[in-house]
Amino acid sequence: MVNTHITQSVSKWTPTHTKLAELILNESGKVPLFQRYRALFSLKGMGDDMAVDIVCQCLDMEDDSDLFKHEVAYVLGQMGNANALPALNAAMAKVSNNAMVRHEAAESLGAISSLASIPELEKYVNDECKPLADTCILALDKIKFDHSEDAQKADPKPDVSTNVFASIDPAPATTSTRSISELRDMLCDESASLWKRYRAMFALREIGTDEAVLALCEGMELDKSSALFRHEIGFIFGEMQHPASVPALARVLGKVDEAPMVRHEAAEALGSIATPECNEILNKYINDPEPVVRDSCLVALDMYEHENSDEFQYAIIPDAEKSAELVSA
Repeated sequence: MVNTHITQSVSKWTPTHTKLAELILNESGKVPLFQRYRALFSLKGMGDDMAVDIVCQCLDMEDDSDLFKHEVAYVLGQMGNANALPALNAAMAKVSNNAMVRHEAAESLGAISSLASIPELEKYVNDECKPLADTCILALDKIKFDHSEDAQKADPKPDVSTNVFASIDPAPATTSTRSISELRDMLCDESASLWKRYRAMFALREIGTDEAVLALCEGMELDKSSALFRHEIGFIFGEMQHPASVPALARVLGKVDEAPMVRHEAAEALGSIATPECNEILNKYINDPEPVVRDSCLVALDMYEHENSDEFQYAIIPDAEKSAELVSA
């Protein structure tokens, strides 16, 4: 892979930005995927306009890993910087992009929650790519909710201080009920809107008990309506790191007829949970014929190593000298 993007803005970057850019833009073509992930999350932690500029450039790279580009789009949404909107719009619109990349770009537009994104998202609500269409509908619901006092009064979002996951979610947890039985019914109701089902999903995440996890497992394994929905539950399991989800995640990862985006989230959740059983499961799929699944298992195994190490954080500490050592390694 030849990368010419790194020369475009380098004069504006600090030495630390430059070294991290060399990692995630992979000019040499030799940087392992897990190191690119760690550099990406370092830039997310830095959070400034220069970091956003570097991360945006990854979205425009040809012949790059679909898994990595999808993670890039996710990070841009979590950074919450409106400077990323043009790059996200372009990634969403690019038909040659993998569905995972287009969907994640749309979700990140919802995360940034600019009213200016509404006409862009509306273009794809009936797209033949169902994960993209579903995501655009959900993102529009979120933006409208975020900007509507009436909607927030009807079912307020929880106090942000109670969200221990520090993520911008595609829908806030519902506060209409704390009954796991009622939330499970809402979650599993395929006739309901994704917005309502997602709000139940995140409420179950907030409760976090064994019973709540098993309700989420039921939603993930029984749903027939939306790969997007099932993949989001996989993502939540990675956040929760609850061992009760491991059997369901193992079954989903091993289901070869499941959508790659769902199997990918199952793999990365197992890496985050990081028990010896998870390590054994992931190693079964490191040569999976589906590239997204194969790459996810390799990244997940690096996450497993991190979770079982003394490392303070998954990201590379944004120090220029240490970053230079990684680039030259």
